[in-house]
Amino acid sequence: MPAADTVPRSSRGWDGGKRTNGVKRHIAVDVNGLLLAVVVTAASIQDRDAACRLLAALRGRFSTVRLVWADGGYPGRLPVCSKDVLALPMQIIKRIPGATGFHVRPRVVERSFAWINRRRRCVRDYETRPDHHEAMVHIAMIAAMTRRLART
Repeated sequence: MPAADTVPRSSRGWDGGKRTNGVKRHIAVDVNGLLLAVVVTAASIQDRDAACRLLAALRGRFSTVRLVWADGGYPGRLPVCSKDVLALPMQIIKRIPGATGFHVRPRVVERSFAWINRRRRCVRDYETRPDHHEAMVHIAMIAAMTRRLART
């Protein structure tokens, strides 16, 4: 996610693969898309390293989680870290072989990212510290959840 000019360089980075100067949000959600844990890192941090921190935060807050689904971009040492260190079995959701273009895959968090980005403060990184940005993500999801509760 791009960072504003007021964000110090110490809390943002450059991701050459995504061509992003700013921060990355890593979230864990339940099957309904509701937020369980969030970790905000500089864009220069590898996704697999940040995901291991995210799973540690998830395990610390929710001891009843029995299975984690992850995107196909997290192979390698992340499933090993998840299973051996955190005692969380992980299933990688892979692309359909031979498919071209975009195809809807089950159990992805893109919908939750869209709910977070509905809040103006979460579209761009305005925060000077990652924990402040995490708090803004929590506030955005609280607003989405209360809006959903109000409809029932």
